[in-house]
Amino acid sequence: MTTTTRTRPRALVRASGGPRYAVALAVDALGTGLLRPFLLLYGVTVLRLSAPATGIAMTAGIVVGLACMPAVGRWLDRGARSTVVAASMLVRALGVALLLATPAGHVWPFAAAALFLGLGNQAWPAAHAALVATVAHGRERDAALAAGRALRNAGLGVGALLATACLAGGTGALRSLAAFTGLAYLAAAALAWSVRLHARTAAAPAEGGADGPAPRMRALLAANVVYVFCLNVPEIALPLILVTQLHASPVWSAAVFVANTVLVVTLQVPVTVLMSRFSRRTVLALGGVVLAASYLGFLAATSLGPGWGAPAVAAVSVVCTLGEIIYAGSATALVTALAPPHVLGRALARFELSTGFGLAVSPAVITALAPHGPAALWGSLTAATLLSASAVATEKDRGPAQRSLPPGGPEPVSPAVAPGDRVR
Repeated sequence: MTTTTRTRPRALVRASGGPRYAVALAVDALGTGLLRPFLLLYGVTVLRLSAPATGIAMTAGIVVGLACMPAVGRWLDRGARSTVVAASMLVRALGVALLLATPAGHVWPFAAAALFLGLGNQAWPAAHAALVATVAHGRERDAALAAGRALRNAGLGVGALLATACLAGGTGALRSLAAFTGLAYLAAAALAWSVRLHARTAAAPAEGGADGPAPRMRALLAANVVYVFCLNVPEIALPLILVTQLHASPVWSAAVFVANTVLVVTLQVPVTVLMSRFSRRTVLALGGVVLAASYLGFLAATSLGPGWGAPAVAAVSVVCTLGEIIYAGSATALVTALAPPHVLGRALARFELSTGFGLAVSPAVITALAPHGPAALWGSLTAATLLSASAVATEKDRGPAQRSLPPGGPEPVSPAVAPGDRVR
């Protein structure tokens, strides 16, 4: 058993990188919430591009962003922290600038803008987790990562609501929205850079080599690809089922999405702290079981047909969100605990690669399975998630970073903050 961490707001802010960094996270999340859901709409309505060309450009941006993750990991392992976070925000500001400069009907400048936006979006999670792992340790770090996720979800929700309100203003309002987003990214980059946090790099152990954590995390990375499907369930799977199979009002889909956001924002930190009495690996496996149970619940709910089916799906979505909260609060924390300090950046980069791959393939998998009926969709997700949870639970931690440590206990300290580089 471990001691639960303090959750006082000041302690969380300090563990997350300090007040200026917390403001940078909020500004960045708001900017992402303003732009991310409407980038496709911007390409189609403002730039008058075809929907297929717009979609291909956006997908290419995500793929290039994922391809750059190994370089981001190596940069982090050289000790960079706040610089990488600021860079992930700055390249998105550049992407917005290219977006505003793109003439109507020109797809290549839009593709370049999508590339920079995708690169920044993919690099940010690993950079943020590495920064938090440098200034906080143990369960305090886990709570800080959870608080960052809750803050980001809140910013995304507020930004999406503001962007929705701007839609009534037409193309002029969308351009203004993009400009405001670019300024938000610039402000966030300046705030993150001003923290000036650098980690003292650790020497690689002779027996482990540079890639020590990879063998110990293969099952975790493979399982994460399946786990991450849960993030697209409220956005893709449930609207698809509610509208096409249960013939329910779109209001139900909106209610599920809003409830998911509110629950994540309010419960992410308390649930993460509550689960801190157990080992991170046990909690992550439990998250998979909860997600699998919710998938079986969706299967049962859809069998009720029109009428009772929609409210039943909405009720089960609460269980799915709880599984998502447990998963999100333990997965990155487990990676930071497993990875030796000298390869923390590369370990986080690999983890984000698996997350990005899962997010990329899940819409295609979900939409391919859904026409074959609820049993094909929810049964397949249940089986895959349970298999992943089993793999997570049974994988052994054999590396030097984990020897002689009790389950859930303290792990070796992450790279220290270099002298003179205090978090301000």
